Amino acid sequence: MHDDALSIPVDATSAAALAARGLRMAVVDPTDAAQTRAWAEADARGFHGGAVSDAFFAELSEDFPLNRTVGVYDDGSAEPLTPVGTVNAWPAALTVPGGEVGSWAISAVTVAPTHRRRGIARAMLESELRVAIAAGAPLAILTVTEATIYRRYGFGPATWSTDFEIDARRVGWLGAEAPGRLQLVGRDAAIATARPLFDAARRATVGDVEIVGHRFGRLFGVPSDEADQKKRRFIRYEDVDGTPRGLAIYRLVENPHDFTDFTVEVELLSATTDEAYAALWRYLLELDLVHTVRAPLRTVDEPLRWLVRDPRMIRTTELREHLWIRVLDPVAAFAARSYSGAGRLALRVADPLGHADGAITIEADASGRAVVTAGESPDGPLLELPVDLLGSLYLGGASAVALAAAGRLTERTPGDAALADRLLRPPIAPALMTWF
Repeated sequence: MHDDALSIPVDATSAAALAARGLRMAVVDPTDAAQTRAWAEADARGFHGGAVSDAFFAELSEDFPLNRTVGVYDDGSAEPLTPVGTVNAWPAALTVPGGEVGSWAISAVTVAPTHRRRGIARAMLESELRVAIAAGAPLAILTVTEATIYRRYGFGPATWSTDFEIDARRVGWLGAEAPGRLQLVGRDAAIATARPLFDAARRATVGDVEIVGHRFGRLFGVPSDEADQKKRRFIRYEDVDGTPRGLAIYRLVENPHDFTDFTVEVELLSATTDEAYAALWRYLLELDLVHTVRAPLRTVDEPLRWLVRDPRMIRTTELREHLWIRVLDPVAAFAARSYSGAGRLALRVADPLGHADGAITIEADASGRAVVTAGESPDGPLLELPVDLLGSLYLGGASAVALAAAGRLTERTPGDAALADRLLRPPIAPALMTWF
């Protein structure tokens, strides 16, 4: 991606569309405290948050130079300096099979309730796609609060996550004893451990995205909220050589009616080895006075179910899509990843916005590396699909066979979808372990 991606000016096409409706789109100056404060207040309001405190704004201020921040303004409103639409974005590394690819991460999409149905969301999102292309990103990514909005812009769900609720007193432990050592550590030690550990774990997890800006610090308790910080505890696993291999961040919630009935809420559990993963889970499940362990945002291929005596005591309370991908340059995107063996596959994509419209052919060798070219072969496997499903298939998180059975994509010949799954799907389902 281009080094100056954050300095790309306002998108002229979207700016003109909004100007026709009496609105103004502008890139926020990251050095202007008045502009950034007004934008932060509008963003918080869009997610029904409270007023932004001075301390919290000081934390956010460190992020503005890392992001390309955009506001839509109504200069005739009662508070013209406060945007009626917000969005920001930044370059972020996305782990793909066989490596990683640069992506355009989009967040903070809000529209004031007084300005609905005026084309603001469409203008902002279509603008971000064009900006991503200008930045050299082959795809855009986001996580969503509402899952019905983003398909119309070509995004498709690419990873899924589960929330667990575990009966710690009945689940029982079946796994082997880990040879390393568990250490309770303070916040500063946890942060120092987490920076290299989280990055190593992210690089090993297809679908995970690097954590940029204040989102890293907030995993350890909101820096401006001392009470929130005090609730978090940190347990680190070190291997036999003393090298940190895993870290869990958790909170203990007391039952006000029974001091022997605590709930553990796992904020994050990250490990770079199987031993560290098992040791951290065993620690959490065997804490004294704990009845329930809750763990959101876990993977659909979680090994924990095979480490306990009674997997029925691990109840899935929610299964949902998490990371959404919008492919913008199919040739570059599919050339950046590896494949699960040799084979040839063509994909013919329908993209109403035109960015990914057309066909590509993937020629993978036995090592899993591929040459990807524009156009399709006159014979051989072919799938025809809309652009949102291209994002869903990109990491192998969705099954082409299931999509064909649902009538969402078309095979040239029976069996083409099965071949696509053989090439595209990694051994472990892709997962994103945080929000952005």
